[in-house]
Amino acid sequence: MPGIPFLYGSAVRWLRVLLLGAIVGHSVCQNPEDGPYRGKYIGKFNSYHHQASGDVYAVDEYTFLLTGFNYDGNGVDTFFWSGASNRPGPQGFIVPDEYGKTNILERYFNKDFTLRLPDNKKITEVQWLAVYDLNTQNNFADVYIPEDFEPPVPQKAGSLTSVAGGPMVSSDTIDILDSKTIRITDFSYDGKGGESVHFWVGVGPSPSSKGSKVPDEMGYLDPIRAYDRETITLELPGDMTIFDIDWFSVYDVDARRDYGSILVSDDLNVPPSLVRVTPHTASLPNCRQLHKDYRMSWEVFGPQITIQLAGNVRPDEYLSFGISGSDQRSQMLGADVVVAFIDGHRGYAVDYNITSLAPCVQVLGQNKGVCRDDAVGGLDSFQLHTFTRENDINTITFRRTLISSDPGDKEFLLDRSMYVVWAMGRLDSNNEPTYHDVYPKRNVQIHFNTSEPVNDCFSFTSREANLKDVWERQQIFDRSVRAFTATLGPAGGKRGYQGITGHVSNGLAWYINGFLVPELWLRRGLTYSFMVRGGNNPHSPEFYHPLVITDEPHGGFDRLSDARQSEIRVLAGVEFTRRGRPKPTAAGPLCLARHPEGQDRRLDDNFATFKKFNRTLKWSCDSGDPAILQITPNTSWPDVVYYNSFTHANMGWKIHIVDSYSQSARSGCAGVTSVGHTFRIVLIAFGGIIYWAQSKR
Repeated sequence: MPGIPFLYGSAVRWLRVLLLGAIVGHSVCQNPEDGPYRGKYIGKFNSYHHQASGDVYAVDEYTFLLTGFNYDGNGVDTFFWSGASNRPGPQGFIVPDEYGKTNILERYFNKDFTLRLPDNKKITEVQWLAVYDLNTQNNFADVYIPEDFEPPVPQKAGSLTSVAGGPMVSSDTIDILDSKTIRITDFSYDGKGGESVHFWVGVGPSPSSKGSKVPDEMGYLDPIRAYDRETITLELPGDMTIFDIDWFSVYDVDARRDYGSILVSDDLNVPPSLVRVTPHTASLPNCRQLHKDYRMSWEVFGPQITIQLAGNVRPDEYLSFGISGSDQRSQMLGADVVVAFIDGHRGYAVDYNITSLAPCVQVLGQNKGVCRDDAVGGLDSFQLHTFTRENDINTITFRRTLISSDPGDKEFLLDRSMYVVWAMGRLDSNNEPTYHDVYPKRNVQIHFNTSEPVNDCFSFTSREANLKDVWERQQIFDRSVRAFTATLGPAGGKRGYQGITGHVSNGLAWYINGFLVPELWLRRGLTYSFMVRGGNNPHSPEFYHPLVITDEPHGGFDRLSDARQSEIRVLAGVEFTRRGRPKPTAAGPLCLARHPEGQDRRLDDNFATFKKFNRTLKWSCDSGDPAILQITPNTSWPDVVYYNSFTHANMGWKIHIVDSYSQSARSGCAGVTSVGHTFRIVLIAFGGIIYWAQSKR
């Protein structure tokens, strides 16, 4: 359908896997109209030679799906062949195989796969698909495209408008992209509908309380946020398809009110979904779906609670869950959580205490931050039971007593609902949790002692990741720049620090001359000054970041063991006491950029560029002169060194040390943006508050 882009290119390769995975286990004798939706049925191959047979569907305008396909592989010069003539013959063209190749066909046995017509040819432009031998000009099997055949295409399904007396809800056209995917263009919702408004689907003549939540565009099942003319894409949960529902609504579950809805036709001719559905049965009686990629199950028996966490995560990611640090809301600070992950052939369920929203660091001889219980004088109270990783899903089961012997642990109460916290994120090289990527913004409550089992869980789903471009990689390459201002700001999600450096993030990063972790180019023999404003209060686990320069890319020198420190060459920012203990020398007053109030940092990746992201930030700077870190690189310095934080890992990036500022020095850095000749950062102090300005030269 014109104007509705569909997911092709690399997505077609993903489609070959996902569609086929959806129909594994169905024999070739199955009625084509039964089982999972495969697209629009064209017909069976007419079999003439070499046991060529199978069923053929149209997936979309350009793609066939072959199911239960057989061919003995004994042809001499045999290909998939198509054309616009009345019957298969020498006038036609080769259709690439399931791998996109035009090789001679080999043996197939009961195989399912897709074929895409070449050169953007459409199914409606051909008359037949055949298994054809060019050498002998023999037709081994063929299927004819019915006259007036209409292949599946995305369909339009009306728009949302507000209901009288309800909050403002509106949208442009709603598109049904495939059997599981709904795109809402220019969607607006003013957020004034209460604390239980969800995307909601169900059956019947009109929206009702007998429906199901649809995860939002980020996969969350929390009440939806406010939207302002945003285009969002929603995926129906689990194995649900568009053919299972009669309506879609913005619905207040508690008030049982529809705030805007559309009816869904029951005869939509849409493509089958690219989503892979992975059933997953919880082994415990109670199950709560926290996110489309994360579920928590539990059972209370006697004085113990058994918990199972299951999540669609990468091998280097963790699942965390625990009791909130507040009795009034879901709060990470003060929470008692478990961090569960699988490292190779070993599973872990580790007890953590959150005393600060920062990695675990030493403050006045005590560990503060997100620390293992045994690192703060407590006990690891969780007993690992089982763990598995199948189909990219980690499932980890563990136990704990309701009332722990560790005074730092919180009690699991059974007489009322409890506020809980959860998150998913990446592990660092020491298998410690880093700043989480996925976590709820709304309160989450669970009653652990219900009279009847609770289960709202559904199958896991996954599709090819639609990776967004990393923000521009900035460079400061200017022989006239001898001074740099180092401040702190948000790391910016997967398009920001993580994408630029390839490292995990702790949530903060260095901003050098106002840019997010730019690469610096310094010349040997010249003297440079860093004006450091990373925080000078050593009592703060979150905001004490002296600047250091070393030959090691990750930083966090103070957190490392003595043995590891001895392997690192410190070039600037650290001096050693008589006892050989490292002491930072460049700790200046804090100058920090923050998200404005109400801005959700989980949406950072929605900004197309760092420049647009940076414009939204609000700066707050303590009074006082910055710490000055002065360096003069010499011939003993490596060609690449790194600026980082003394206390926390993964906050900085590269410094290139060169002998001259010739363009050849940057020959390996094509595709990055030089900012040395464009902007100058100016600090203006008024009444002890430092304001920022950027001025072009």
